[in-house]
Amino acid sequence: MGSQKTTISIKPGKVTESQLQDWNRWTDDLSDSRLRKHSRDMTSYGRMLHRRHYVSGTDGNLSIRLDASHIVTTPTGVSKRWMKPEEMVIVDMAGRKVSGKCQPSSEIQVHLTIYEMRPDIHAVVHAHPCTATAFAASGLDLTEPICSELVLTLGKIPLAPYAHPGTRELSDALRPFIKDHDAILMESHGVVTYAENIQKAYLSMEAVEHCATISLVTKLLGCQKTLNEQAVNRLLAARSKGRAHMFPVLAEQ
Repeated sequence: MGSQKTTISIKPGKVTESQLQDWNRWTDDLSDSRLRKHSRDMTSYGRMLHRRHYVSGTDGNLSIRLDASHIVTTPTGVSKRWMKPEEMVIVDMAGRKVSGKCQPSSEIQVHLTIYEMRPDIHAVVHAHPCTATAFAASGLDLTEPICSELVLTLGKIPLAPYAHPGTRELSDALRPFIKDHDAILMESHGVVTYAENIQKAYLSMEAVEHCATISLVTKLLGCQKTLNEQAVNRLLAARSKGRAHMFPVLAEQ
């Protein structure tokens, strides 16, 4: 398996011969290790998204940063329930397909914008969990500090204004929130989460839906109680300290 050569599909005029030679050497080294692992991981977490009803049909997309110039992403038009590792697609940071038999996710620009703005981020997950998406469809964010663990995990979860899916306008709508948050609700659309690895990005998606469910129940009970300012500031300080420890470069910016 280690000597198997990766097949590259390049459209004429998109990549120079020198770049193609460099790419072939890179994928030969990577194909049996990191790239295969990332593809298997995205397949596994895609199935978990489907199993938990965070996506339906061919909804949702995941990606992982391979290096400074490439990411591997899930294919468009494929159910996360039946997605296979060999269907993953590699694109460059301009969104051009470099390798793969399928086409990349139609919302690849969202992923690229997050990677561009957050050098600490190495994985992105986009899905439509029902309760959190209902908040987004109602024009509601998840910024009320009602549970200490949720504040410590994700801080505030803002709501980005509506923009048409699959367009650069959607990425632009997210830009004001990306640097200071690790999860964003997208109005009348869904949720995007991101982290230093795919497991944490997926777990953040679970945390967002958990937060939305708790928030909904407190509203139904009619007695939602928020943490006081002192408690919130202490939790946010602890969260920021943890982020600075994990991402010292970002903390210095």
